[in-house]
Amino acid sequence: MREYQAMAYAKINLGLDVVRRLENGYHQVKMVMQSIGLGDQLTLEMAGCGITITTDAPGLPTDRSNLIHKAASLMFETYGIHSGIRVHLRKEIPMAAGMAGGSTDAAAVMKGINELFRLGLPLSRLMEDGVAIGADVPYCILGGTALAEGIGERLTALPPMPDCHILVAKPRAEVSTKYVYEHLDAQGLTAHPDIDGMVQAIRQGDLQGITGRMENVLETVTVPAHPVIADLKGRMLESGAENSLMSGSGPTVFGIFSEEEKARAAYARLREENLADRLFLTEPCRNAD
Repeated sequence: MREYQAMAYAKINLGLDVVRRLENGYHQVKMVMQSIGLGDQLTLEMAGCGITITTDAPGLPTDRSNLIHKAASLMFETYGIHSGIRVHLRKEIPMAAGMAGGSTDAAAVMKGINELFRLGLPLSRLMEDGVAIGADVPYCILGGTALAEGIGERLTALPPMPDCHILVAKPRAEVSTKYVYEHLDAQGLTAHPDIDGMVQAIRQGDLQGITGRMENVLETVTVPAHPVIADLKGRMLESGAENSLMSGSGPTVFGIFSEEEKARAAYARLREENLADRLFLTEPCRNAD
């Protein structure tokens, strides 16, 4: 095998709580992550030496700052790979959108190198390695539905969430995850999502039990700075969403619909009102393979 094709799926946060700020500057979180059927396409090819990245995404760095490069470098150094690799990225996941676009690309490259170079590593080992690249990388390697704790690296796989339709709207705003966490008053949060209740609802296959507990404490920072997020949530709820939430640090908003007809109507409404730069209608993924 000299070439490997991989899909890197986006994630949303069905619930996101920040428990406290740690002394090292990181935050202890508790959140439910979900892969969705929106993804980047990656082609990995063996090469003579070095790491080369090409992409169809204007403005996306292809140097050592790219998480794809960092992931490939980590794998080469850790497992003594002395040849090179070329990676071509077809980008569909919006950048700086709170959907783990960079992390899921890195995860796909780690899994791809494992296959391409026949390393035979279990996913658990890749997940352990991936935390050195970023807190979301272990989850992106696992995929599907999962409870994430610690800084996001402690994962518990959950049963697939019930069938539903997911409308994703990325407004034109760009949000810095670092800015959001730096401005979050973790100690001053007076309300916290019922993550344990959501996990139980997932185990019971109760869609309304899940959507009724959707909450993201990072909205306390991002929404005041970007009111369009609240506008998008309102439009989705008016259009029949079971609930709507900002994903991650934003600014992407998603709505969960039990009926496809209502989801399509909401998609058409948002496209007509031009509130979002990118719109996607998709479904949950059982895993990220």
